[in-house]
Amino acid sequence: MQQDITDANITGKQLFKIQLFALVAGAVILLFKFGAYFLTHSNTIFTDALESIINVAAAAFALLSIYIASQPTDADHPYGHGKVEFLSAGFEGILIMLAGGSIITKSVFAFFHPYTIENLNIGLAIVVGSGLANYGIGWWLQTYGKKHHSLTLQADGEHLKSDAYSSLAVLAGLLLVLLTGLRWIDNVAAILIGTFILYTGAKLLRKSIAGIMDESDDEIVESIIKSISIHRKPQWIDVHNMRVIQYGSKWHVDCHVTLPWYYTLQQAHDEIEEIARLVNEQNADRVEFFIHADSCISASCTVCSLQNCAHRKSLQNTSVEWNLENVKRNKKHGLV
Repeated sequence: MQQDITDANITGKQLFKIQLFALVAGAVILLFKFGAYFLTHSNTIFTDALESIINVAAAAFALLSIYIASQPTDADHPYGHGKVEFLSAGFEGILIMLAGGSIITKSVFAFFHPYTIENLNIGLAIVVGSGLANYGIGWWLQTYGKKHHSLTLQADGEHLKSDAYSSLAVLAGLLLVLLTGLRWIDNVAAILIGTFILYTGAKLLRKSIAGIMDESDDEIVESIIKSISIHRKPQWIDVHNMRVIQYGSKWHVDCHVTLPWYYTLQQAHDEIEEIARLVNEQNADRVEFFIHADSCISASCTVCSLQNCAHRKSLQNTSVEWNLENVKRNKKHGLV
């Protein structure tokens, strides 16, 4: 247990350092983007600069959430502090949506109050440089976040990559303005980018709410089913009523496993421990199991492949392949 806590603290420190770097880099990129806006007075570049404010604010909140999530379990938080990562992702989603709405509002207003665009060449260079930097940092955050199962890093990485895509759209809009001389294209491009930013924020907020509400993640359940199925033993007659809750990088799983009714308490305990061990081997020791042992019934004989069972009532005539449909249902073998 002490080793688990130590490993968690080490990982937490690594994630904290990575997010701190992202925060500092975001602040530097923010300064460059606003410099480009004041040089050009372009609404399209303003959208990019405004989103960078959101990047920095979100990165700061993400840094705090990583620190909190890395704290070990205690009496008041027996499942740990990982849920704060969903709050961080939701906060970031709200900020992104506010940025998108502000961009659209300012761009619509600009149709009625025209402005002069200047120094586009310098603006283009800054947009390209900041876009490449954001994409690189975003890719790095997502890759490391997936490796260490940090929703906060993944969310911040997704945000930065969406910012890079926005910069690409900014670049396209500015090139059109430069080639055609039509200033209204700058506003149209800004509105389109603002709409995309709104969508990105809504998607991130949706994911955050799903995590807070413990919405079932079928991808996680399928991963656990696959881990059990690979090492399936005849005495594991059935698995059902599986539910998964995610707390940061940890999965808390409870389910029912049907075992032969004549097994001793020690035998049943050993089988349950074996299931937990095998699943954790496949999932980097981040699964906490609460398994309820069910005793088999007469109907179990028809799907049971256990050989030389002295208590068999009927021959096996079928086999049940564990899948999302029958494992999540609160019914033995998905049938009875």
